[in-house]
Amino acid sequence: MSDPDRLKRVDALLDGLDDVLPPPRVRAQLRLAANLTQQDVADAVGVRRLAVVRWELGKSNPRRPQRTAYIHLLKRLAERFPEAAELDEGMPTPASGSRGSG
Repeated sequence: MSDPDRLKRVDALLDGLDDVLPPPRVRAQLRLAANLTQQDVADAVGVRRLAVVRWELGKSNPRRPQRTAYIHLLKRLAERFPEAAELDEGMPTPASGSRGSG
């Protein structure tokens, strides 16, 4: 196999990582670090709040096209709040936002 072929295979592996969601607990931590409610995220991504609840509890995962938007949101939040992107094993998973009913 030539070097250009190897590089293409490596690129294909890395491109696949763009579609990986962080663990459910980290999803919630990122949202809370930005002081966003589950409703804020749902409105931005185009789903109902219950979908965000289920994503943060690990009960389900988003499907396209919402998945792409949700991953983009989480990546941007991780850039702004890198400490929230780390998995803290001792932190309980929040079920709702800190503002209002979530």
